[in-house]
Amino acid sequence: MASRQVFDLVSPAVPFTQGLIVSMLPRGSIHIVQPGKCPETLLKSYVRDFHKEDRVAWQAILKGQNSRASDCWSASDFQNSPYLHGMLQPHGFRYSIGVPLSSPVLNGYSGAMLLFRGPDDGDFTDGELNKLKHIGREVDEFISKNRSARNTELAMQTDPWTHTAPIRQFIFNKDIKPIYPKRTLNLDDRVEEQLYQHTKQALEHCRRGQVYTDRLLLPDGRGDLWIFHCQVYREFPALGHGAFVFFTLQPESFEWVAARPAEVVADSELVRLLPTLKFMHQEFHQNPTLNEISKKAHLSPFHFHRRFTDLIGQTPKHFLLGCQIHEAKRMLVSRRRALAQIATDCGFAHQSHFTSRFKQATGLTPTRWRRLAGEIVRTSGKS
Repeated sequence: MASRQVFDLVSPAVPFTQGLIVSMLPRGSIHIVQPGKCPETLLKSYVRDFHKEDRVAWQAILKGQNSRASDCWSASDFQNSPYLHGMLQPHGFRYSIGVPLSSPVLNGYSGAMLLFRGPDDGDFTDGELNKLKHIGREVDEFISKNRSARNTELAMQTDPWTHTAPIRQFIFNKDIKPIYPKRTLNLDDRVEEQLYQHTKQALEHCRRGQVYTDRLLLPDGRGDLWIFHCQVYREFPALGHGAFVFFTLQPESFEWVAARPAEVVADSELVRLLPTLKFMHQEFHQNPTLNEISKKAHLSPFHFHRRFTDLIGQTPKHFLLGCQIHEAKRMLVSRRRALAQIATDCGFAHQSHFTSRFKQATGLTPTRWRRLAGEIVRTSGKS
């Protein structure tokens, strides 16, 4: 759903000066993704600092309910807040409200619709807040239906053995307590236990002024590896005091292929990278070089690698391997090809190379993983 459609739905019921859509993405935190004509100064300041100050967006996401700036700060604290002086006032705003969205860009990555008003327009009323509850649900429903139809059209599906969860970003505070989601992480028990352990280690590294590893491969109870991106912030005022650790369960390659530029149009760099993601997904069996891939984004290999890693949350090499491994898994489950043929079809040099890379990526040999996937499929009642 393009921002124009969203805001056209909102404006007759609730007047506003400027609207934004922000979303969690696999690189951690939240980012402005719509609209395309968002002021450049606002985009840059949000990426640099104000995603960490935006209590309005974060309260909407964390609580799953509408949140006004007047609900997030006391009157005196708001008058002295960086959010008012650094984000709102320089762009002619005074009042704001956040409406939670379940998955603006990718399933499992929450977001919010933000509306702003100028100082002469008055704050958002309780009546308008209630109207926006219904509108937010309509937007979520439309996005969900549209995404499902698009995935069907592209023959994209989430297999029962795919590592996924209703929420795929997990945030821990300095006390090693999850603040998002609050009730349950809804993950494999062994994976959850390791997230707690890595939170403790990441906070210890942070206290020593060290950078913690940003890519984690965590085995579940069956030994199958789950891939997370880890981001540590020394301070994150919108969430509270002290350091916070973000873990993001990485999406499958086919999920990126289904993403449309209109959904992230405010992020011009990400829009530029989407064709490279689709190219790698389509040509992984040919093992395209970094130079060939970077040409699709009209960037030098060095700059492309750096920006890809920053924006997608993994290196191009890891993304390409993910494409190969996902297709190999589907072939293994179908049981229609020998391992040597799967290795060739997925772009590996030979069967032993395939076995080595597969075990590195999943923690299991292809044969053992196929048995595991068969059990999962039978348990889920699918064939």
